[in-house]
Amino acid sequence: MKASLLALPLSFIATASLSETLALYNWGDYINPEVLTAFTAETGIEVTLDTFSSNEEMLAKIQAGATGYDIVFPSVWMQDIMVKLDLLHETNINQHPDFANIDPGFLRSVEDPDSSYCLPYAWGTVGIFYNEKVTGPITGWADFFAIPEKSGGKIALLDDMREVLGTGLIMTGASVNSTDPAEIQAAADWVIGQRSKVTAFTYESMALLSSGDLAAAHFFVGGNVFFTETPDIKYVIPAEGATMYQENICVLKDAPNKEAAQKFLEFYLRPDIAALNVAQQFNGTPNMPANALTPEFIKSNPNINVSAETMARLQIFTDLGPALRAYDRAWSAIKTAQ
Repeated sequence: MKASLLALPLSFIATASLSETLALYNWGDYINPEVLTAFTAETGIEVTLDTFSSNEEMLAKIQAGATGYDIVFPSVWMQDIMVKLDLLHETNINQHPDFANIDPGFLRSVEDPDSSYCLPYAWGTVGIFYNEKVTGPITGWADFFAIPEKSGGKIALLDDMREVLGTGLIMTGASVNSTDPAEIQAAADWVIGQRSKVTAFTYESMALLSSGDLAAAHFFVGGNVFFTETPDIKYVIPAEGATMYQENICVLKDAPNKEAAQKFLEFYLRPDIAALNVAQQFNGTPNMPANALTPEFIKSNPNINVSAETMARLQIFTDLGPALRAYDRAWSAIKTAQ
């Protein structure tokens, strides 16, 4: 067998290698294309990428029978749901020697506390982008919702149930993971009270902010990637409190190419690869050695490498269980309010 393999033309071996494909299903604009190029150059495995806008959209597509995807990037709370639904493959990535690079503080999954399924990928905050020339300085949610009346500028919220209701829960003094029906209703009522000021619920707000159609928008810190040369567009983590996110790299149970998926997880454990992603994505990384390799503008940015004081006012979502139905009803009321 060895002799016959050696006798094969090199072009045949390269073609056979490149015929292997890894299919990723990730958030839009949430991975540096250079990471995928480097993976293909090193392994010969071609990578395809489809994108989604919300955890719910991703889960619905997988549950509806979408086939062909190998890797997904759910938020931690959605990872917990997917483990319970038996949708994920146990990779045992935590047994790899380079897993020592991962900060234990990012092993946040309730259903996968040791990371035997998924690899911590990236984290960041959800705050407010604003055009300071239009709005003047703002510090938080109160300033954000005052913009239409104060300056005539338009504002947008994310088209995301958990994030929008999370804002209402923060502003009414409750946990963003509250399961108390009264607290959920109070949060919905608070958001509905601001509804007339909101131009849109959208994930496309960065383009609208760039074009001047919006003065400010609720969005993920990674949106900074669109404004590296736009000094008037600024980002703030709201003083009243905000949410943070963490996504992990997970292999689907029915992934057609689990071997290639495993190679990608191991590839992403490397500090140089995690740092390459952060440099373009403006997120934080759970990979401890990678932090030393990131550009200075990332290291020194207090909205990416947040202080202990800022971290204390951030909350991360957890699986709501049966209370999700109350959130669905509240979200419907918000979206249909006039």
